[in-house]
Amino acid sequence: MPDSPLANETALGINVRARAGLPPIKGFIETSFLDWRGYISTVLFLPGCNFACPYCHNYTLVSDPESYLTLDLQDILTRLKPFVGWIDGVVVSGGEPTLHPGLADLLEAIRSTGFKVKLDTNGSRPRVVRELCQAGLVDMVAMDLKAPLDSMAYARAAGRAVEVDRVAATLDYLRSSGISHEIRSTIWPGWHGNQELAAMARAVEGCQTWTLQALNPANAWQRNALGQGEPYSSDDLARMQTNLADAACQSQGCVV
Repeated sequence: MPDSPLANETALGINVRARAGLPPIKGFIETSFLDWRGYISTVLFLPGCNFACPYCHNYTLVSDPESYLTLDLQDILTRLKPFVGWIDGVVVSGGEPTLHPGLADLLEAIRSTGFKVKLDTNGSRPRVVRELCQAGLVDMVAMDLKAPLDSMAYARAAGRAVEVDRVAATLDYLRSSGISHEIRSTIWPGWHGNQELAAMARAVEGCQTWTLQALNPANAWQRNALGQGEPYSSDDLARMQTNLADAACQSQGCVV
């Protein structure tokens, strides 16, 4: 990718904050060993989301983003620059990052500093994901699949009505794009039984990786919306990861 004005500004230490439209950064984890598998990463959190998932654990980024200070991008990049080569990449998470019109400029600033970029998304804006990837601004996409691609099931998990065709379109793009990607699902027994999980497995067939994680009701935004029950046990989760999630992405038959 040719050098851009933003790349030159970053290299010279000019205040990138002065560029109009950059998304506000409301959270910053300098070093993470968990957010990008196999990588040491930094995580940036952007506010706002078009979903209201009852089990969301970052819900104050949606409900009260102004309770967080807005962090200066230049300060962050200046702090990270000496660690290029040790920190492998930057994860841009949320909230839902694709809602921000200035996201491409943010990703370009990160890449111009020398880091790879991973984008976390709920998959509801396939055009944005596709354009960012095709522009060479993203090295890895992690997409959440909340439920089977059924309007009622998805609305329950997302906390509001969702155009599931858009989620499906993002899945379709990722599986055919050649870009590194991971599909992630947070599952709860009352919402994700054998039938639902089998439908989700069909939806992710051909994707590179599908990772299951147990919902933690203790951190949920709206605990009452989950109903009664306990999370999947670690043994159940390990069995489903092997027999269902891994099998689906290997285009093999799967057993719930």
